[in-house]
Amino acid sequence: MELGADFFLFVVVGLCAQLVDGALGMAYGLVSSTILLALGYPPASVSASVHTAEVFTTGVSGGSHALMGNVDKRLLWRLAVPGVIGGVAGAYFLTQVPGDAIKPFVYAYLLLLAVFVLLRGLGRFKPKGEVKRVGVLGLFAGFLDASGGGGWGPVATSTLLAHGGNARKTIGTVNTAEFAVSLAISIAFLLTIGLQHFEIVLGLLVGGVLAAPLAAYLVRRIPERGVLTAVGVLVMAISTYQIAHAVA
Repeated sequence: MELGADFFLFVVVGLCAQLVDGALGMAYGLVSSTILLALGYPPASVSASVHTAEVFTTGVSGGSHALMGNVDKRLLWRLAVPGVIGGVAGAYFLTQVPGDAIKPFVYAYLLLLAVFVLLRGLGRFKPKGEVKRVGVLGLFAGFLDASGGGGWGPVATSTLLAHGGNARKTIGTVNTAEFAVSLAISIAFLLTIGLQHFEIVLGLLVGGVLAAPLAAYLVRRIPERGVLTAVGVLVMAISTYQIAHAVA
């Protein structure tokens, strides 16, 4: 298959998205999906392409985080299993009904979380306890990730960090659980609409795989307050943009 000039654009998009996602626990799907949607690709095809690429990038990312000691195994299973269920449901939902209607409410929730994460990074907020309903969080994050083309990281990572989760372990575990979620979503899309836009998948895959080991190393080296502040700023920027775009 002959690859066009856009292939290298997709490689750059995948590399940048995975570098941010692996280091901060979010944004691969959101960054990739936002750019692809802006280029005019249909939402279902975008989500299917991004999640197919994520099967490989999250596999490398999860393995890298595990080698670096960034994974909480107990939290991993509590997130991954319901995340898979939510992801499959979200993939089916997207092939039937557009998911844009719920996006403003989801991003308003993320904006509130961003404030708490930023306050925690600045030492102004001390969480009272960890998330008790991790399964519900995984189910919701998986559903949003499939139906919205991204959202696993922002919802899961931000919620866990806002409730006092250790930054390194939270980011590493969320990234590792995302492998199972992405695999389930990709299979669901494959069975419903098939694999489309192979060039996009390959470009995002190559860029993401190249960036994954470096991102896992960075999250181990960056101070926790720096990670929290970066996560808060990123989620706030994404949420504000998406809310403004939705109500415009």
